[in-house]
Amino acid sequence: MRKDHYIKLWLKDFWGIFTHELKLIFSDSGVMVIFFLAGLAYPILYNLMYLNGVLSETPIAVVDYANCSDSRRFIREVDATRECAVKYRCVNTDEAQTLMRDGKIRGYLYFPSDFGEKLARMETATLSAYADMSSFLYYKNILLAANQVMLKEVGSIQMERYAAAGFTGIQAESLIQAIPYEENNPYNRAFSYSLFLLSAILLVIVQQTLFYGMSMLVGTAREENRSFASLPDKLEGHGVGRVVLGRGAAYWLIYMGISIYIACIIPAMFGIPQRGEFWEIILLLLFFVTDCVMFSMTWSSLITRRESVFLLFLAMSPVCLFLTGFSWPTTAFPEFWKWFSYIFPTTFGCQAFINLNTAGGDLGTAHDQMVALTIQTIVYFALACIAVYAENWYLHHKEVLQEKKRELAAKAGVDLDEDRRITISYNHLTLPTNSSL
Repeated sequence: MRKDHYIKLWLKDFWGIFTHELKLIFSDSGVMVIFFLAGLAYPILYNLMYLNGVLSETPIAVVDYANCSDSRRFIREVDATRECAVKYRCVNTDEAQTLMRDGKIRGYLYFPSDFGEKLARMETATLSAYADMSSFLYYKNILLAANQVMLKEVGSIQMERYAAAGFTGIQAESLIQAIPYEENNPYNRAFSYSLFLLSAILLVIVQQTLFYGMSMLVGTAREENRSFASLPDKLEGHGVGRVVLGRGAAYWLIYMGISIYIACIIPAMFGIPQRGEFWEIILLLLFFVTDCVMFSMTWSSLITRRESVFLLFLAMSPVCLFLTGFSWPTTAFPEFWKWFSYIFPTTFGCQAFINLNTAGGDLGTAHDQMVALTIQTIVYFALACIAVYAENWYLHHKEVLQEKKRELAAKAGVDLDEDRRITISYNHLTLPTNSSL
């Protein structure tokens, strides 16, 4: 009977904390903007920015010292590719470099004077590609276009030369390319930059908006001298579990809906390929959102002012994005940054999402990441409980100390409230500006 009573009390407290937290969320306009406006609009904004997905028609120039039929044929084929557009024909490399410095082109192709002669003699001809390395995408496009045309045209030219020399087609092919080359890109056939980037960004949005909104509520509570997580009936830590779970459930409910929208609906809206099973993606989101809630609850407990959240948000967001490994493999991280990345749920969540949704794997391919998310959740839950216990212990004993001071003051005939009013009035006194000594 006592056990049943405890369970009922626990559920009652849990429900009370859960509903109270929802009221706080929906009564704070700033938090509503972060959760619903930013959480729902940011994914659309990012997808609109990278709507094309593929960088095409990169402007380039050519420096053709060979000026032969082979070099002109090569230039026409490069201009016909999706990746590059030949905008200028320069008389020398100095002119091409000037155009690149001025931003009119992003690279140029250089054909030496012996280009055609070497091809005629069936020797290796050299073609130089120069690219603006301010962006690797420019370099990729120029290199890709040059390689595509080179494999096609040089082989075709040499086939013609060998045929004229009396070789059969099979003999010529064996001389041109001993090892056949075939390019395959099963996970991103279009070389779409948006598919590469958005897989990481989408889950970062989930983590950061959740952390930002929760921290704003904590900062407001601290500014108003309230506990960021009040215990039922002011218990001294005995109800920390229900407090953390009750508060967490409110955010979890909201963000499971937002996460499904971000990870499943947004890709469908913009035609981003989704190769993972729907139920597996949902299961991953369950683990990820739970981890993000505990992560946010733990670190938001350190917030003292509402305004300080913005600075922390700005500092943390790019770090979280880069530590996902989308721009640089996590295996190549320096040891410090590799361990530092383990702090954030996105480090494991983004990689698991890529393995499932982008690469089309199953839960087995994301097993290690989901185990890591589970460990993080347990650790952050424990830390959140400690933070709630510590703050409420401090506030409780502060109240006890204040009550003892009042009792002692009453015995001594001193009114602490009146003394406080006098102190406040004194602090607000101002001297006349024209007073003189």
